[in-house]
Amino acid sequence: MRRLLTIPISHYCEKARWALDRAGLDYVEERHVQGVHQVMAKRAGGGTTVPVLVTDDRVYPDSDLILRYADEHLDEDQRLFPADLDMRREVDELCHWLDEGLGPDGRRLIYAYMLPVKDEMLRYNNQGVPPWEARTLKVLWPPITWWAKRHLEIGPQTIADDKSRVRQAFDAIAERLSDGRPFLCGDRFTAADLTFACLSSPVIAPPEYGITLPQPDQMPEPLASVVREFRAHPAGQRALELYRTQRRPAALMLGGR
Repeated sequence: MRRLLTIPISHYCEKARWALDRAGLDYVEERHVQGVHQVMAKRAGGGTTVPVLVTDDRVYPDSDLILRYADEHLDEDQRLFPADLDMRREVDELCHWLDEGLGPDGRRLIYAYMLPVKDEMLRYNNQGVPPWEARTLKVLWPPITWWAKRHLEIGPQTIADDKSRVRQAFDAIAERLSDGRPFLCGDRFTAADLTFACLSSPVIAPPEYGITLPQPDQMPEPLASVVREFRAHPAGQRALELYRTQRRPAALMLGGR
């Protein structure tokens, strides 16, 4: 059985879950809290980040490699990375742009909002993790919060700066879709669409996400207003639509308890 190591709330881990679920591949998800995930990733043969997918014959230590692994189990017309070289190059470039921009910007923004509200953060962050990890995160919350802010470079200007950068990414996606194309790279769903939907999730909280995310009426202000704002953006509407129409329900088992 394949093993998928994750931080359950991570949008990069959601990319891996979505790709494996879409390909109909069975796996056991082993969920870990922040910090512990680094140790577990190394033990599994990866680096210090998750997701890490462990199969019978290989370890796939990042979300992009996991998407490509899942593609090997699909017919060409269903693959996330098309065979056409020009289209594949376009998909690759767009995925890289999203992974390096919207991904870290959206993550840092949501942590800046959520780290100060411990109970709400832990309620959603710790879904399915081993009980001892959940207890450790709760007890060590002050130093872990300090570490997270330092690691993510969260400071006084983070919310203003990252909200602006996320909006710019959404504007660029909306402009790309303004010609009426059904998907980001033409007429078929690709890794670019999956990557955009997943990496936008911190600011739109899709109900179909791989774990339960709080909805705006369950969020503290001003985060609830921010999520409503990005949901109303044309790019946010498209991301929500992709989740509704393309995200297969997860059929997975949890391990590591």
